[in-house]
Amino acid sequence: VKICSAVEEEAATFFETQEERQEYLDGYGLKETGLSKVVMEVSKLMNLDVFYTVGPQEARSWPIIQGTFANEAAGKIHTDMERGFIAAETVSYEDYVKFDGEKGAKENGRYRVEGRDYVVQSGDIMHIKFNV
Repeated sequence: VKICSAVEEEAATFFETQEERQEYLDGYGLKETGLSKVVMEVSKLMNLDVFYTVGPQEARSWPIIQGTFANEAAGKIHTDMERGFIAAETVSYEDYVKFDGEKGAKENGRYRVEGRDYVVQSGDIMHIKFNV
């Protein structure tokens, strides 16, 4: 991965919006920053994926190893969630964005309920149901 520290610094500090940052990168023929590429390559080498939890006030990413089951992923949030796992309401990131969030994904049949044998896919947005 090739990185130019001056371009990285300017992309990280001088622009207020993602659109401005992307225009700047486009000027150099780049689709993303070198830092983003490094993170993606390291994630691939380490067999890492990520899933998300999204609430009214916070969105959070959770790193997991590829092949992690839903109940194990719940344990990354809190061990009680793994122990008392019931199900994971799940939607892909792409569908979440495409249908304008949870409500739109549900209305379009993209929201699904998965059990403990579900292998979490990179980018899944999950709402964990559990009882302890």
